[in-house]
Amino acid sequence: LAGVVDEARRSGFTETIMGRRRYLPDLTSDNRQRREMAERMALNAPIQGSAADLVKVAMLRVEAALAEQGLSSRMLLQVHDELVLEVAPGEAEALDADDAAQRDRWLLIPIILGLVLLGLGLLLRSVAAPLLLVATVVGTYFAALGASWWIFTGVFGFEAMDVGVPLLAFLFLVALGVDYNIFLVTRALEESRGHGLREGMLRGLTATGGVITSAGILLAAVFAVLGVLPLVVLAQLGIVIFVGVLLDTLLVRTVLVPALTWLLGEKFWWPRRVESRA
Repeated sequence: LAGVVDEARRSGFTETIMGRRRYLPDLTSDNRQRREMAERMALNAPIQGSAADLVKVAMLRVEAALAEQGLSSRMLLQVHDELVLEVAPGEAEALDADDAAQRDRWLLIPIILGLVLLGLGLLLRSVAAPLLLVATVVGTYFAALGASWWIFTGVFGFEAMDVGVPLLAFLFLVALGVDYNIFLVTRALEESRGHGLREGMLRGLTATGGVITSAGILLAAVFAVLGVLPLVVLAQLGIVIFVGVLLDTLLVRTVLVPALTWLLGEKFWWPRRVESRA
């Protein structure tokens, strides 16, 4: 503390951590009372001034964060080193729900993907095929979210997506996508034993394509009905699944997966070797 006062006496001022200065000419005064008062100010000014600087920075950042997130809560006033914030009704609960939903997504999505990969690996006795099939399902999910967001904002006028929709949509689309994948690739695997890998995929697609397409369109139509409900979460969930099922049925299962199998050949089934009598 004595060093702080000595430094202030040499320079003639004190300085906060943000660089604000307070000049204290009485530190060199011949008047003992004025000099002692200036010494006390030399000790208090950097601490109190730095605290005030930090609070002001915090206030500016809080206001910017509130504006960025479009929240109605607002900063009321600054009392010394404290900020008084008025929280708008419902916003605290909404932030808690958003945090909980985000935590659930980080926990459940990896578990779901791990279980799906394990199941496909045991069923197909392959490593590459499950990874590629799950990648197509995840890609369908993100594409459905993007297309649905355009529908939400451009058609229905929704300003945001319900926090529970992404996880629920992921559950439905992964389950449906993996189901269609198993139906297609297992039939293609059976056909490949007698006709070769590429010809087997074409025959598998011919045999299952009509069934998968019909089932997917009917399922998409059922979920599309949810889009007319007054409950926002059900309406948004129905739209996302509707878009995702159509993408999965008409594009991924009929074009993308067969194309991957055709291009990769035996590599698609690595490390499994598919014996062909063709």
